[in-house]
Amino acid sequence: MSPSDTKPQSELDHQEADFAKLFEDSLKTQEASEGDLVKGKVVQVVNDWVIVDIGQKSEGLIKRTEFVNQSGELSVSLNDEVNCYIERWDDDAGHIILSKVRAEQLRIWDDILDSHDNNKLIEGTIVKKVKGGFHVDLSGLTAFLPNSQADIKPVSDSLIGQKSEYRVIKFNRKKNNVIISRRAILEKERDALRTETLKKLSEGAVLEGYVKNITDYGAFIDLGGVDGLVHLTDLSWSKVTHPSQIVSVGETIKVKILKIDEDSGKVFLGLKQISDDPWEDAENKFPIGSKVKGRVVNLTDYGAFVELAPGVEGLIHISEMSWTKLRHPSQKLKPDEEVTAEVLVLDAPNRRISLGIKQIEANPWDELEDKYPVGSKVSGEVRNITDFGIFVGINDHIDGLVHISDLSWKKVSHPTELFSKGDKVEAVVTKVDKDNQRFSLSTKALDSDPWEGVSQKYKPGSLIEGTVTSITDFGAFVELHNGLEGLIHISELKRNDTGSAGLLPGTKVEVEVLNVDIEEKKIGLSLREVLSKD
Repeated sequence: MSPSDTKPQSELDHQEADFAKLFEDSLKTQEASEGDLVKGKVVQVVNDWVIVDIGQKSEGLIKRTEFVNQSGELSVSLNDEVNCYIERWDDDAGHIILSKVRAEQLRIWDDILDSHDNNKLIEGTIVKKVKGGFHVDLSGLTAFLPNSQADIKPVSDSLIGQKSEYRVIKFNRKKNNVIISRRAILEKERDALRTETLKKLSEGAVLEGYVKNITDYGAFIDLGGVDGLVHLTDLSWSKVTHPSQIVSVGETIKVKILKIDEDSGKVFLGLKQISDDPWEDAENKFPIGSKVKGRVVNLTDYGAFVELAPGVEGLIHISEMSWTKLRHPSQKLKPDEEVTAEVLVLDAPNRRISLGIKQIEANPWDELEDKYPVGSKVSGEVRNITDFGIFVGINDHIDGLVHISDLSWKKVSHPTELFSKGDKVEAVVTKVDKDNQRFSLSTKALDSDPWEGVSQKYKPGSLIEGTVTSITDFGAFVELHNGLEGLIHISELKRNDTGSAGLLPGTKVEVEVLNVDIEEKKIGLSLREVLSKD
């Protein structure tokens, strides 16, 4: 019988317990291998390292940079528990080199595989905008989110910092690449939302949506899985030439359902219908004869459009801009200029308002006749020259016309023979026509009429000396005195062999008076008879 056979049973039980404890301790101190995942506790932070106790004979080291957050701050404290990945043993220093990042990546890879294989969602935060999409932090592993998979509506930089759930659509573990999608989740949510939206769709209902797309003819609005169109004409009560003047892609707006086409499924929306029609109260706001203020929004050849209120524009016709004639509205008004006008005509059903600004000023024609009666003398500067006369500026508003026939007692072919633009001119008032706004002047009236006493001075048959002023196909004009001219008809000229009278402008001649017509202001002369008497 061995000694052990004689030991009490209680002593044997105690020995077995000690052996089990020793075996368990030996397992705890068994060295881990490179590539293993272990847990540890932070025992010290020194210089560039965080020291971690992982229950081995040697302590582990993790680079300090692995614990620095995006703000540059250290995000670890003593006694914190850390998941670690054993990268290698450091035989020289006796430490184990660990990595927290690799441990997190291995863990997240398990989640990625589970998400991909079992159609589960994974959580991440968008951290950076890159070419073609975004970088998303999946708890330590960076995944790529393409623009096309980021949202069901146009994406923007506002997504940065947003935390969401994603679906893994592709990965390559060897290259550490992961491609994720948020669109797939949103499309599923939109399908569910569409069902709810369809319940709300009814003509007249007001819903909220975002601008999904813009075209030349309108804007498409996503109402929540259901798209509707706001036509260009339904964007604003004001005149709009392109939808981008009112809305922008991605913007959230409220719209009113105008019509639902059951056959095509199309939904027609209105944005301007959310607010009251400004023309409904136009007769009270803009009564005829009232003075109103507005802003010039457009100039045309025939007038200027003035915005009196959002959606309400009036037209100032060029004829209602000034008491004097204008060649173009830009002579009086400029775009964006604030103006005060008088309401002349209001046609609310047809959305038309006629305005006038000259009515705000005193009419200079009212006092013109009293200030410049017929026969009075005026002076001014030649502002314009035309084929039919010159315009003389009498004041800031009114120009007087000197017709070519009133420029001189002499024959004038064109006003530029006597005047140039900018010349100072004196003239006599001959007519004031207030109704037609015509102010007629004469410069020849400053001189005495050379036709006075002509019938007594130039009797038929008398001989007179004169100077040839011009030669025409039908004869020659001869100046007798003070601009008074007579005509030698071609039939009265003595012809030579070539059919020419041999006269030149400036030639001194003696002529015979044939007839005098005071009313027509014509004198008939003859050179033939004089020459025949030579």
